[in-house]
Amino acid sequence: QVQLVESGGGLVQAGGSLRLSCATSGTIFSVDDMGWYRQVPGKQRELVATITSGGITNYAESVKGRFTISRDNAKNAVYLQMNSLIPEDTAVYYCNVRRYLFGTRDYWGQGIQVTVSS
Repeated sequence: QVQLVESGGGLVQAGGSLRLSCATSGTIFSVDDMGWYRQVPGKQRELVATITSGGITNYAESVKGRFTISRDNAKNAVYLQMNSLIPEDTAVYYCNVRRYLFGTRDYWGQGIQVTVSS
């Protein structure tokens, strides 16, 4: 079982920066992808960025060039550096571990609010 805890959210003005962190407990395997998703009320949860244990990253078009995902395999942690924030980035951000072992399974954190004021 994997448990995820996000931290680092909050309120920031447009143009500002925040860094989200996700700490995990339990075993993280090298086959696991880690990532960040976000959700606003009334909309589906959407991918923000993912990273493999080898450091291969994938970003949503809307955050490319502004957000950077990183991963510390020794600490089983994942981070999201968010720069040049815009009000449209306002959402609840969720940390995710996707395990590809005998099928696919997702683990989620409880979510953390990020609010960008204009």
